[in-house]
Amino acid sequence: MTIEILHKYDLNDQIQEEIQNLYKQLNDKNIQRPLHQILQDGNHVILAACKEEDHIVGIALLVTYKVISGYRGLVEDVVVDAEHRGKGIGRKLMEKLLKEAEHLNMDEILLFSGHHRTPAIKLYKSLGFTLRESGVYNLKVPKS
Repeated sequence: MTIEILHKYDLNDQIQEEIQNLYKQLNDKNIQRPLHQILQDGNHVILAACKEEDHIVGIALLVTYKVISGYRGLVEDVVVDAEHRGKGIGRKLMEKLLKEAEHLNMDEILLFSGHHRTPAIKLYKSLGFTLRESGVYNLKVPKS
């Protein structure tokens, strides 16, 4: 098992298909964007992938951005293939992203998780994440 950062030049049809199938386990209702759009220059996304026998079995993304209050990251789309859960892959993916954030000298990492995702929340807390006393609001932007 290896954990690595994927770049746009690493992309091929196999990787696209494996990540599409993997993401469906996290959310099969969202329309997925192609990976070349996610990893394009200027999009500021770090994609950590776990490979086992040349197949991607887990991913985690870190979106980076700078605002007046600091340099932040937002963890997105953490998913491990159902057949590979319980092997510590989620932890290794998160640790890889946290090392990247440290290397970039970020000030804060945010993440959102559904209250029903008990194993994920346990992992995040064990890595030092704490629950903020704030609400999250969202608005779906209507498509023209």
